[in-house]
Amino acid sequence: MSALDVTIVQADLHWHDASKNCGYFEDVINGLDSPGDLIVLPEMFSTGFTMEAQTQAERWNGPSVKWMRRVSAEQKTCLCGSLIIEDNGHFYNRFILMRPDGSHALYDKRHLFRLADEDRHYSAGNELVTFEINGFRICPMICYDLRFPVWSRNRDRYDLLLYVANWPSPRHLAWETLIRARAIENLAYVAGVNRVGTDGNDHPYAGGSAIIDHLGNDLANLGDKTGIATASLDLAVLNKFRKKFAFDQDADDFLISTLPV
Repeated sequence: MSALDVTIVQADLHWHDASKNCGYFEDVINGLDSPGDLIVLPEMFSTGFTMEAQTQAERWNGPSVKWMRRVSAEQKTCLCGSLIIEDNGHFYNRFILMRPDGSHALYDKRHLFRLADEDRHYSAGNELVTFEINGFRICPMICYDLRFPVWSRNRDRYDLLLYVANWPSPRHLAWETLIRARAIENLAYVAGVNRVGTDGNDHPYAGGSAIIDHLGNDLANLGDKTGIATASLDLAVLNKFRKKFAFDQDADDFLISTLPV
């Protein structure tokens, strides 16, 4: 297949209330005419971006993961976003992709936002991840990862780059600029899902969730309001452009060092 229908959901998250957030997202998803192939929720979609990992974390079989598994199966679509997960005594800001059959892909946030002390409350990931839907190779990233282009550099590894985020309003121009830069420089589609509203720490968010093509054009943009948007991505169009404008063949070689475990 060469098409992928991606739906992004931009929300004003309930602070530290997984039940309300999951209920809200389920209502939104149930209201879709068609769930498409992939639904993308924000970073820490069940809690908001919090440093209270010990009280807000869930284990793998916790209620939010079970909710993702059930909704994905009922809607027959893939569902993704990040949650606070406790694993072997460590806390992770973990991206979860759930498929209708219950299989999944996981990515732990590599770049922890030290300005909010995220590095003091969470453990960093050290592995790049890709998964496949409808022939599209998809690479997940989380929020602050967006500022580090080496980590997301595409070496014929993915076709769609996903960013789930709680990216605050004072640096909103950086969000809008960098998600477009990542698409252009990596010859890939990008879907970036942010939140709106104000969190429990009084940090405001201006949204800007968007789906962007390899030229930096908006295929969908939710502005600063709650809402949903869907775009159909065409792999044949992307590969035709890559073949004609093979900019990646002139890219610099490099090695990425892994973080200590």
